[in-house]
Amino acid sequence: MREHQRPDRQQSTATDERTDQQEQHHAEHVTPAYVTSPEPGVAHDPLGHALDPHPQLDAHEQHGHPAHKGQSGHDAHGGHGGMAHDMSDPAMAAAMERDIRTRFFVALALTIPTVLYSPLGQQFLGLTLPTPIPATWIMLLLTTPVVFWCGWMFIGGAVGALRARTLDMSVLIATGVLAAYLASIVLMVIGSGEVFFEAAAMLVTFVLFGHWMEMKSRKGTSDSLRALFDLVPPTATVRRGDQDVSIPTAAIVVGDTVVLRPGEKVPTDGQVLTGRTSLDEALVTGESLPVEKGPGDPVVGGSINRSGAVTFRATRVGEDTALAQIVELVRRAQSSKAPGQRLADKAAQYLVILAVGAGLLTFAAWLIFGVGFVVALTFAISAVVIACPDALGLATPTAVAVGTGIGARHNILIKDAATLENLSRITAIILDKTGTLTEGKPALTDVVPIGDVDETTLLRLLASAERGSEHPLAEALVGGARARDLALAEASDFTGLAGQGISATVAGHALLAGNAALLRERGIATTVLDVRSDALATAGKTPMYVALDGRLAGLVAVADIVKPTARTAIARLNEAGIETVMITGDNRRTAEAVARELGIARVFAEVLPADKARHVATLQGEGKRVAMVGDGVNDAPALARADIGIAIGAGTDVAIETASVVLMKSDPLDIVRALTLSRATVRKMRQNLVWASVYNVLAIPFAAGVLYPAFGIMLRPEWSALLMSLSSIIVAINAVLLRRVEGALAEPTGAAA
Repeated sequence: MREHQRPDRQQSTATDERTDQQEQHHAEHVTPAYVTSPEPGVAHDPLGHALDPHPQLDAHEQHGHPAHKGQSGHDAHGGHGGMAHDMSDPAMAAAMERDIRTRFFVALALTIPTVLYSPLGQQFLGLTLPTPIPATWIMLLLTTPVVFWCGWMFIGGAVGALRARTLDMSVLIATGVLAAYLASIVLMVIGSGEVFFEAAAMLVTFVLFGHWMEMKSRKGTSDSLRALFDLVPPTATVRRGDQDVSIPTAAIVVGDTVVLRPGEKVPTDGQVLTGRTSLDEALVTGESLPVEKGPGDPVVGGSINRSGAVTFRATRVGEDTALAQIVELVRRAQSSKAPGQRLADKAAQYLVILAVGAGLLTFAAWLIFGVGFVVALTFAISAVVIACPDALGLATPTAVAVGTGIGARHNILIKDAATLENLSRITAIILDKTGTLTEGKPALTDVVPIGDVDETTLLRLLASAERGSEHPLAEALVGGARARDLALAEASDFTGLAGQGISATVAGHALLAGNAALLRERGIATTVLDVRSDALATAGKTPMYVALDGRLAGLVAVADIVKPTARTAIARLNEAGIETVMITGDNRRTAEAVARELGIARVFAEVLPADKARHVATLQGEGKRVAMVGDGVNDAPALARADIGIAIGAGTDVAIETASVVLMKSDPLDIVRALTLSRATVRKMRQNLVWASVYNVLAIPFAAGVLYPAFGIMLRPEWSALLMSLSSIIVAINAVLLRRVEGALAEPTGAAA
């Protein structure tokens, strides 16, 4: 059973390390300097009134960073200098997309006439435009705002990176842009008619387009967060004395009595005080059916009240609510870096050296061959421009953003990019039995009458006797009778016999129910049903003998039944080559019965919660990458010890604190869906990284003029800019294509392959 308490974060070193890594990932991304920060209170509106604990702070401070609105370059752009976008806040995401879109269209509007005035426009399009002043001066005037306003994000990022003594993507792009721009000015000064202004303008324009496409793909993920934000109503009704007053949701404090009427949304987490109702929690927890709530039951902020009026006491507000923690979890995932992106960032440092080196070497080589200063400079600029692997900076962030957004839409919350990537590498998965593979509570499974007593009478009398008991087995029997629409009678003389069973009088019958020892003690033979009882026990069920008026009347059995999708989930995991292991505190016979039913070959039974982490370590010692799936409470140490901790059916703070992945529904197939999503995302990341790294490196020799001596083919800087940017566009589009995996996730039997 779940215990609603926060685990001791010091009990597991692995848990602490994971938390430190998450904080490090979260701290790496702040708002880019080229985006004007929203006014205080705007970034999170309407979120600020409900989920944000500090609505008066601006977006920087809410993320734990000082609001350096004027900061530049490297600090502002996080991971890859000017191109790491904090898209986790919807309002910020929209502002950033608008800004980058504006810069792109301004750059495009100025680049088109620049190209038309260039040799590219004149030779290939056959256009002759009026030149009130020399064409080179027109191109200079058109290109300057493109480079220093539209493209300032790259130049500013490069300056910041160089100040920090690092080399990143912004340095590469700024090098290509400024090389073409400054070389053109030098050529104008010496009187040459050959300039490369169009190359500088095209490079900025195409790179901006690639980043705009990236932002559009990531903004879709932020829109899913906005849907979560909108679950919380802007106002709530609170009882003050004998009056009900409407106040902003952000003004609710712990202990307030909140009034909830039919059709309203629950403004915050709490506990029902009066009334009964049914709540639709589908958008928060993934539970498809309305959940009945009465006094003492918990309510989750963001749920919809379908029927009935209730009052509840607010127990958690602001950032402490389950919904706010879910939102923060998705934010962290979108802002974190995958291991593959860290390699790309390191590769960028060497590619800067490669690009500059290729340009200098090309220039020197062609001068030695005697082709002239202008031709040598043309080849050098082309080599530098095409060596800018902007796509490398987009390769994994776009795939991660799309992947985590898809997961959130399917109630699969992945904490960070590293988890999304590493989930695809697990080779063994340990599943807790109770609550993960089974329903977590007993249910009636068998009714076996004998003699002249029929099944309906036997169950009706037994359930009537058990109706006043709060024992889980009694609740299972009563629930089974009500499911069959049986009318229960009043019982009298009820006696609970500790460790044995019960006795009572029902409808004039003396009823005795319990184990075989109890009945034998009262002189009632059970031999006729002993074989059936043993068979039920072997199947993992709990049998209970029933006697009426001193005669054996039958046998009933209850069990923690297997979830409907558990068998399919295990089959899909086995098909994917992942070893499935079940762990439980139940006795070995019951555990092995459930394992046989599900097709699980390896079982750890009779395991105490504190020892579950040791069994995780055992599998890790066998060289396996292990995922642990549990309810996120008693399994907390094992979840923390595993390579990947997966909390299933949990919207509690315990699950969010401890696990790397939170499956909001209690559906074992979501484990398969999480693996499917991870593997699909990793495929896209690898495709993008290979394309981005290989494409530009292979293109450098062609831009440097390797074909010129034999075939007279010269790749001018403007064509290099076009080909370089084509790589970025392909990467962004490829990441967006990840959304096709949603078809596999929607299938109830989607494979994990």
